[in-house]
Amino acid sequence: MVLAVLSLHDNYWEEFELEEEDITFLYEYLLESETPLTSEELVPILVKQRIDREKETLEKNRLDGNDIYLPKEKYEIGRGLVFPALDWQKGEVIDTRTGKNPEFGEFQVIQVQFKEGPVREFASRVEDHILNEPLETTNAESLDVESVLKTKGELLVGRVEQSLGKYSEFVYIAGRWFPRALLVDIGVGHLNLVEAVLDMNNGGPLSTVDLIEQIGLSPDVNPKLVEFSMDLALQDDDRFDEVGPAGIVAWYLKAMEPDSVQTTPLYLRYTPIDCDRSALTDEMLRLERSLDDELSSFTETQLVPEDEVEISLIFPHWRAGTLPLSKRILPFFPTAYEAPRIRFTLVDGNTGKRFSGWVVRKERYVCGLREWYNEKGLIPGGNVRVRMGENPGEVIVEADESRATKNWMRTVLVGSDREVVFATLKQIVSAAYNERMAIIVPDVELIDEVWKHNHKTPPPFEEIVVDTVRELAKLNPQGHVHVTELYAAINMVRRCPPGPLMSLLETRPWFIHVGDLHFRFDDSEGK
Repeated sequence: MVLAVLSLHDNYWEEFELEEEDITFLYEYLLESETPLTSEELVPILVKQRIDREKETLEKNRLDGNDIYLPKEKYEIGRGLVFPALDWQKGEVIDTRTGKNPEFGEFQVIQVQFKEGPVREFASRVEDHILNEPLETTNAESLDVESVLKTKGELLVGRVEQSLGKYSEFVYIAGRWFPRALLVDIGVGHLNLVEAVLDMNNGGPLSTVDLIEQIGLSPDVNPKLVEFSMDLALQDDDRFDEVGPAGIVAWYLKAMEPDSVQTTPLYLRYTPIDCDRSALTDEMLRLERSLDDELSSFTETQLVPEDEVEISLIFPHWRAGTLPLSKRILPFFPTAYEAPRIRFTLVDGNTGKRFSGWVVRKERYVCGLREWYNEKGLIPGGNVRVRMGENPGEVIVEADESRATKNWMRTVLVGSDREVVFATLKQIVSAAYNERMAIIVPDVELIDEVWKHNHKTPPPFEEIVVDTVRELAKLNPQGHVHVTELYAAINMVRRCPPGPLMSLLETRPWFIHVGDLHFRFDDSEGK
């Protein structure tokens, strides 16, 4: 038995690009199946088809019009042969003669001139020989569907999405592909009815199937075609928003979404600040990770999954009723193929109360917690724990409540000239907080005015930092301030991630590091 190994060149799948033949195959496949499919579902189908095609080509090229050499056959001069046992080398019979060997009886010897190599002799007309057995072919990993999907599946999904998106014949929505030619016509009248249905349901969310049923659209074709066509029509209409997590299509009336979903709250708007991240020390980078700021730009190779994450709220998130979608927190919340906004359910881990939350993916925050923060008595710097819910699409949030007590707390005050000052005053607190980040805000409206003014006329960032260091240093007998305290205080008047702040502290000579990320301001010599 001859074992022939078929293989593609080493970088075949790394260099894979869709060809016109692949595009045609996928289009016809979707036409025949009449079922929208995801890129992940299309890739195994495409890989199998491409492997079958390549194997056929390999076999054809290996023979190249020649016969496979079998010792039992009789060969004439000029006959082209291919030898599987010799790595499929090709040659031509240039001479024959009678063989002499009592063991084999009568047989023939052929001389073969190889295209690459010397002349060699082989037996022919020998009935009993192992090479006469049927040829068995085995495939290398490059021609094994499971192996290719396991090692290159993610890469191929990206290539499929990139390629199909260039062809107008394909429609992509909610993570699925479909031929445009099969779409069902969804008219303006249908869409107006959908708007009315969503309005009666407090804006939504409702699934596509529910909407089709409620507007009385009775499909006389494949229901999947009607559903996909409706999804596309709703996607192209500005009145509607697809807000379902990955794998679930749910529609919402955009006009009824909370303001903080449609527009980034003032407190979360960030004007990028130039900074030298190479100046950050290892100690600073560790602190940056622990602060869970969604704007932090550090590169994390691999985060260890956590069952629960506790974060401390800075003023912008406390005021806006939001949570930061930092790298540690992101895995707890639903994501989507395309939807920029995702509606889900928040659950109070202590009371079981359920309320709506929204993931705003691009701006990296979760909104819908403002009332809950007020109910729990949270303050800027207050601690919130986050973990996965028991059911899909649910996220549990908890805050430790305690008996209200009076404590000496860092407090922010605003003068008539909008000058912000900090003082240590007795304040009533009823929820757990981070001591370095906690700041009491007696008059939120006055702080709001500071934000509005700074938004119109932004003061220089370094000026804010210097003023804040001076203010906080007055509250400390040693005259210095910790980076975490400064980060929380600066975010009382301006949105700023920790990176630019720490870079400024590290690169300006008038900020003196006194150890353990404590800094003081050097006011000597008129600086």
